[in-house]
Amino acid sequence: MLQLNYIRENRDQVVERLAVKNFNDVDLVDQIIALDEQRRKIQNLSDSIAAEANASAKQIGDLMRQGKKEEAEAIKSKSASYKEQLKEFTDELDRVEQDLNQKLVQLPNLPYHQVPKGSTPEENEVVLEHGTMPSLAENALPHWELAAKYDIIDFELGTKVTGAGFPVYKGKGARLQRGLINFFLDQATERGYREVQVPIMVNEASAYATGQLPDKEGQMYHVQNDDMYLIPTAEVPITNIYRDTIVKAEDFPIKHCGYTPCFRREAGSYGAHVRGLNRLHQFDKVELVQIVRPDQSYATLEEMSSYVQSLLQQLGLPYRVLRLCGGDMSFTSAMTYDMETYSAAQKRWLEVSSVSNFETYQANRLKVRFKNEDGKTQLAHTLNGSALALPRIVATILENNQTEKGIKIPEVLVPYVGFEYID
Repeated sequence: MLQLNYIRENRDQVVERLAVKNFNDVDLVDQIIALDEQRRKIQNLSDSIAAEANASAKQIGDLMRQGKKEEAEAIKSKSASYKEQLKEFTDELDRVEQDLNQKLVQLPNLPYHQVPKGSTPEENEVVLEHGTMPSLAENALPHWELAAKYDIIDFELGTKVTGAGFPVYKGKGARLQRGLINFFLDQATERGYREVQVPIMVNEASAYATGQLPDKEGQMYHVQNDDMYLIPTAEVPITNIYRDTIVKAEDFPIKHCGYTPCFRREAGSYGAHVRGLNRLHQFDKVELVQIVRPDQSYATLEEMSSYVQSLLQQLGLPYRVLRLCGGDMSFTSAMTYDMETYSAAQKRWLEVSSVSNFETYQANRLKVRFKNEDGKTQLAHTLNGSALALPRIVATILENNQTEKGIKIPEVLVPYVGFEYID
């Protein structure tokens, strides 16, 4: 959530930066500024009445101690209206603040100055490409056919048990999943991330604090009887560990990693681009979360991007890094890098990770603060990244490494899975 004082003091800049995200509701920005001005006026009037009430109470006490009861009673009668006025101001302030907050959460985060303009994924900026594209035989198979050939992933069985988008992993397919999870967690802990195991359901306050509500309400699975949400990513529970917390500046950077299944209701379309593992409603992911000083957040973003790339390099997967344009960024992000691996059988790029800096947007909702060198309390910056999401990583491993002997497992994973080939 954007900070009110920043919106008020930088109205034109806010409008300009929001336009990079193709958000052009200038009226909403002006309504927020007007409501904030109204809120501050009511607060000043309320404070003034409260001060008068306190002064009257002190004066009444002094007169009573001096035995001037009649004078004290006269002031007491005159000040009787203070309580009623304060209640009116409090009720009006609550109404204005509620209206203000409802409008404020409709504003997305401001994009960083390096974010390119654009409306579609085709306008994302390619930062770099790495690796050699695999050369496959003419009869190379896409991963969903490889999964059936080697009986390692059963999409039809998942549909029977639950529904489309919930595959069943079998044998070496299940071991590959487990091996990747352990490999990603081990790599993260070696890089100084503290592993946490968190709930896969969160309450409404947690979903609101990281920006999933109200923006992504339709994309989350909602357990209505208990008013809880299945998490779309471990970012939500991990970041909420620090909700309503003043962290110690000397503890920065705060670094956590965690594995969870993830759940997304997002409506799927039809075709090869969403077939097999390309889009699921339940999938596994290892997530990274960092909470840092504001002046360190963009250096941290670059470091997290480089770390995710190191994982792809160890897996031997060709990849590219995109800086997302304003129109393709999430509601809450200030800047995002996407990492995509190249699927040789499908002949297309597949997104496998997003690494984002939210600046103070999440921290303002979370109330994650720290005290700077001057002793003043200020908001921290939060970042998160997939390291990595498994489905499309598995898809590219299966497709890019298919041989006549079987599917060759990346060397770095062999100790984790216990075999060199899926055959």
